[in-house]
Amino acid sequence: MKSQQVSLLSWVSLVFLAACVPAPKPSKVNLKTFIGCAVREFTFLAKKPGCRPTRITTDACWGRCETWEKPVLDPPYIEAHHRLCTYNETQLVTVKLPHCATNVDPFYTYPKAIRCDCGVCLTATTECETV
Repeated sequence: MKSQQVSLLSWVSLVFLAACVPAPKPSKVNLKTFIGCAVREFTFLAKKPGCRPTRITTDACWGRCETWEKPVLDPPYIEAHHRLCTYNETQLVTVKLPHCATNVDPFYTYPKAIRCDCGVCLTATTECETV
């Protein structure tokens, strides 16, 4: 009986630890075949007048979402369903840029993706361009 309790406790502990391990980011999968929307590591050049541009690595949204259009007989003669991979939850991160002029605030704030989803383009968080 004691052996069964220890075995059960070990199994429960293992399941609990496995649940705490974060899911792999899409950067660990084949990005050419990935379908969906996820958080992925991204590097960009932070630019601020009076400071030297600096490379920053953060998490951003990346992916491919379902989108389609079909012609219809009534105006506007098209039915469209356009979704894009966009931020669902973010965290603002502030860093101090090196090599700034003495009269320039060296702090730079940018969003870090926490959760991403396929959704409509919101101009408050995304630059939405039309063709």
